Amino acid sequence: MTHAEWLLLSGERGNSATRLDERRAGGVAWSEGNEARPLVHGAAYFAELLTAVRAMRAGDLLLFTDWRGDPDERLDGHGTEIGTVLCDAAERGVIVKGLLWRSHLDNFHFSQEQNLHFGEEIEEAGGECLLDMRVRPGGSHHQKMVVLRHPGREQLDVAYVGGIDLCHNRNDDATHRGDRQSLSMASAYGPHPPWHDVQLALRGPVVGDVEAVFRERWEDPSPLTRSPLTRLRQLVHREDTDAGRLPPQEADPAPCGTHTVQVLRTYPNRLLRGYPFAPDGERSIARGYLKALRRARTLIYVEDQYLWSPRVVACFARALTAHPRLLLIAVIPSVPEQDGRITLPMNLIGRIKALDELRRAGGDRVAVYGLVNRAGTPVYVHAKVCVIDDVWASVGSDNINLRSWTHDSELSCAVIDRSPDPRRPRDPAGLGDGARAFARNLRLGLMSEHLGALDDAGGRRGAAGDTEEWTPDGLCDPVTAFGAFEETAAALDAWYESGRHGPRPSGRLRRYVPPELPRTERVLATPLHHLLVDPDGRPMGLRRRHRF
Repeated sequence: MTHAEWLLLSGERGNSATRLDERRAGGVAWSEGNEARPLVHGAAYFAELLTAVRAMRAGDLLLFTDWRGDPDERLDGHGTEIGTVLCDAAERGVIVKGLLWRSHLDNFHFSQEQNLHFGEEIEEAGGECLLDMRVRPGGSHHQKMVVLRHPGREQLDVAYVGGIDLCHNRNDDATHRGDRQSLSMASAYGPHPPWHDVQLALRGPVVGDVEAVFRERWEDPSPLTRSPLTRLRQLVHREDTDAGRLPPQEADPAPCGTHTVQVLRTYPNRLLRGYPFAPDGERSIARGYLKALRRARTLIYVEDQYLWSPRVVACFARALTAHPRLLLIAVIPSVPEQDGRITLPMNLIGRIKALDELRRAGGDRVAVYGLVNRAGTPVYVHAKVCVIDDVWASVGSDNINLRSWTHDSELSCAVIDRSPDPRRPRDPAGLGDGARAFARNLRLGLMSEHLGALDDAGGRRGAAGDTEEWTPDGLCDPVTAFGAFEETAAALDAWYESGRHGPRPSGRLRRYVPPELPRTERVLATPLHHLLVDPDGRPMGLRRRHRF
C-alpha cells in the first residue's frame, strides 16, 4: 500500500492557491510521523484542552476557529469557563488569536450574540478575536480547531481538530446524561440533550499544517463582512476590524509517531471576490472521500450528524453497487435537532431520500442506527467520523451533506497509520492494504461503546448478552461487527416494545426508523424540498458551482 492510493496528491486537491501543498519538498500533500489521538466526547476534549492551555507561558501562541463560542461554557467545573481560561492566558502573555463565525440570523438562535460577547472578553484581556462573515450567502464558517504552539518547547505543540465547538451542549461524557449548560433542542432530547462527538489531538508536523490553515484565513485581506449595515455600525462604534499581525510561523514540530495525516478542507466558490487561498473554492474533503471510497471493499463505518443529500451519498452507493461484499454501518441522530411543522418534515424527506438511495444500492448490507442512553433518551450524534476498511479514517467538522462538501468552510483530517494492526490482518480484496492500527482502533473503540462493552468510564466490562466474538478482537471481522450491531439493536428494540420487562439488554443501539409524517406535513414539505431547497435547507438559487 502507498499513501498515494488513498490520499489526495497535490494536483488532486483542486486548489493550487493554497500554501498547504507547498510546505514540503516535492509538494507532498500530507505529513508523516504524527501522533493522532481520538478524544471521544466533549468532556475528554475539554479536560485535556484546559490542562494544555493552563500550561502555556508568555510568548506562546494560541489560535482557534469556531462556529459558535459560549464564553461561560465550563471546561471542567466552576472557574474553568472557556472565556475565563482564554482571557487568563492572554493576560499572562500568551498570544491569543481567534476567528468566530458571525451568524446571519440571531433571531433563529444562531450564534452572533454569543460570539460577539466571546470576542469582546478576549479583546479586553489583550487577545484578538474577529467575527468572520467572509462566507457565501446562506453559508457559515464551520471549522473547529485549536492550535497551541510553544517556542522553545516544541514537544508541547498540539492541534485539536474535529466536531466539537467551544459552546453549550458539548460537555458530555460516556454516560450521555448531557451537558448541564444546555441549549434547547427537539423535545425528544429533554432538557439536557445527550451528545456524542469526537475531536482529534494531533502532534507532530501536522500541527504546522493546521496552523497554516488558520493563517490563510486570518491573513485574508477581504473585509470581515459585506453587510452595509454591519460595516456602518463598526464605523460608528469605531470597532477595529483589521487583523493584527501574527508572529512568523515556527518550524514544524519534529516527527513523533506513525500516523500520516492529510488536512482536507471545504471552501465555497465565494461570489464577487474569492478567497486568496482558494479563489475558486476547495472541495478536498469531498474529493478525499471520493478517492477513498473507490478502494472500499469490506466495511464503511460512519458516524454523522446528517447523512443527507442523495447527490452526496451517491458515491457511497456506487461503492456498494460495485462490490457486493461491502457493508455499510451508519450511526446518526434518531431525531433531527429541531422540531417544526415545516423544517422537521423537510429534514426527514432529505434523509429518507438519501437512505433510500443507499439501500437501493446495498440492500440489507446497509444498516443505520440511532443511540439512546440508559434512560432511553435519544443521544444526539454530532460526530463526523468515517472509517473505510480499517485503513483510512477521517475526523473533522464536515458532515456527509451538500453544505459540508460545497458551501460552508470545513476542516477535516484523513489519517493512515504506517503500523499494520497485529490482530488478524485482513486483505480480502487483494489490495495489499491490510488493517491499520489507528483506523481499526478508532472503529473498535466507538463500536465497543455503542455495544455496551465499555463501562461509563470507558473501561471494558462483561455486559450481559456479550459474546466472545464481540470483544475488540472479535469485532475486527466486518461481518461479525455488522451482526453484533444488528443483534444488539434488535434486542434493545424488543425490550422497549415489550414495555421494558426484564433486565435491560446491553448496548445503546436502536435501529433507525424515520418518524411517520402526517399527510398534511408531507404535502407541505415535499414541494418546498423539491422546488425551493436542497436537503440541507439552502435555497436552490444559492447552489452554484457545487462540483466535487
